[in-house]
Amino acid sequence: MNRRYAEERTIPVRARGDSVVPGRGTRSPKPKTRRPPEVLTDAEVRALLDACGRYTATGLRHRAMLALLYRAGLRISEALSLRPHDVDLAAGTVRVRFGKGGYDRVAGLDAGAGAIVAAWMTVRMRMAVSPTAPLLCTGSGKAMTTAYVRRLLPVLGRRAGIAKRVHAHGFRHTHAAQLRAEGVDVAIISRQLGHRSILTTIRYLDHLNPTAVIDAMRKREW
Repeated sequence: MNRRYAEERTIPVRARGDSVVPGRGTRSPKPKTRRPPEVLTDAEVRALLDACGRYTATGLRHRAMLALLYRAGLRISEALSLRPHDVDLAAGTVRVRFGKGGYDRVAGLDAGAGAIVAAWMTVRMRMAVSPTAPLLCTGSGKAMTTAYVRRLLPVLGRRAGIAKRVHAHGFRHTHAAQLRAEGVDVAIISRQLGHRSILTTIRYLDHLNPTAVIDAMRKREW
């Protein structure tokens, strides 16, 4: 593996390639309850991007991954399954193949996020990996694992000084909540997220930010 592609030393995880190797005899306990979703702010996401670093291939790859999760609203499995030809930066599109339920879709990607992905793709082209390897690949052309990402994100969160729980699906929550706050039609949000029913999107958004409840409470006087 190219030494330039080695994992950044400042990330305190033990890794072999990009597969995190837990300490001997340790196992992450399976959560017993589902925690409420936490939406990140733009400033917090930018801090996470800075925490990745931008002077190593690994840092640029991590930045590209966060950009796809945050600005395209992809599920982590969808992002890790992308191939280079699935992303058209000129058109601002990301083709998601075999999304949840086995359905394909095309998600939109803004120019700012596209520039972050482009920086990684430029470095990736100089690596000795197959063009058909996953977009977010290791130095040997293998796909990143979800286990690696699950361990990486909390580390980046601590480095960025974020008190909230930082996890992959949180970027999708943030993407949906921001689109709603910007007044984007629910039908468009539904298509972007890949929901099969607009009712699913409505419930999803209300769970993230129950606007009607919050508005009603704010109108109260004491």
